[in-house]
Amino acid sequence: MHITSNNHLSSELYIGLMSGTSLDGIDGVLCSINELGQVETLVHVSRQFSDELKQLFLKLQSTSHDELHQEALASNQIAIEYANVVQTILQLASVKPEQIVAIGAHGQTIRHQPVLSNQVGYSLQSLNGSLLAELSQIDVINDFRSRDIAAGGQGAPLVPAFHYSQFGNNDKPKAILNLGGIANLTLLSPKQPILGFDTGPANILLDSWIHFHKNLPFDDKGNWAQSGNEHSELLSHFLNEPYFTRPIPKSTGRDLFNVDWLLNKVSICKYPPIPEDTQATLLTLTAKTIAQDLKKYLPTCSELIICGGGSRNTYLLQKIEEQCKFLNLDLNVVTTDDYGLDPQTIEAMAFAWLAWSFKNKKSSNIPDVTGAKGPRILGSLHYK
Repeated sequence: MHITSNNHLSSELYIGLMSGTSLDGIDGVLCSINELGQVETLVHVSRQFSDELKQLFLKLQSTSHDELHQEALASNQIAIEYANVVQTILQLASVKPEQIVAIGAHGQTIRHQPVLSNQVGYSLQSLNGSLLAELSQIDVINDFRSRDIAAGGQGAPLVPAFHYSQFGNNDKPKAILNLGGIANLTLLSPKQPILGFDTGPANILLDSWIHFHKNLPFDDKGNWAQSGNEHSELLSHFLNEPYFTRPIPKSTGRDLFNVDWLLNKVSICKYPPIPEDTQATLLTLTAKTIAQDLKKYLPTCSELIICGGGSRNTYLLQKIEEQCKFLNLDLNVVTTDDYGLDPQTIEAMAFAWLAWSFKNKKSSNIPDVTGAKGPRILGSLHYK
């Protein structure tokens, strides 16, 4: 389906599907993308994972009995869940499958090992793309990370190229911060290479800890963390993690930052913290590592634009701003709401844009971000 916008640029319809490291569910968007790659969201649908599927994906984060069979079942199940989201999008928009150029689908990351000694690494996103294409009757593009890793890159983060396409005017140094399961930064500065990397954990540990102690899916507005106090000894143990001082390019995930990692850090404290103090310290860790990396890689940053589910954690945003001020970073902290974009939709929009890039034979990795040998067209196509 071709659309002519007010500026007379031809546009096409794409669907983006994203389920992140925090395992909170699926975000799906119907997007209009013009010939310059500018994206407009027309419909947004969110769908929570069933407890059964969430637990299966958590189990697949580490070696277990019969995991190949379990992963195949999970791959099929998430394709069915994605197809249900697509169907809802089509119904809400009164659009037929044949009007959609393609679906860009991330899948669910279950392992991220981009660098292995003397070997090519890998990143595995569980999703049966063929089944999704069959169920939706729309071309599906997925497996976006493998091509970059094959070219020597980290395969992540992938969103900086999208951030640049949407926010990359060269008027001032700015940063886009995605607060998903993992926090990642995109740094845009006039006449400088685009940089992007994972700073460390965000919702992945905050959500896990409150679920462990209160059986809640997330810490609403950071209220539980705000009820606690930062535990200085625990924060020191957190910050001793080598990842935080590793040079860029770098990326991470649940392979490193998981409940076992957290419990180990808590166990070596001479004075063990109470649960809410651990939550407060985790939130400080996220804010502090973000601010430190901003200071290190873009000290002239004038604006920090925040997106992702963590943007709704008002206490976390307050802490990020405090940590930036502590490091004498003179910047304005906003969310993508200020740009007319729902923070929850940005990553799903990015995968619609990655599908558009694939269909238009455009490279969508940034070698300075991932460490790849050069620009590459990302994704694998499953015809409808």
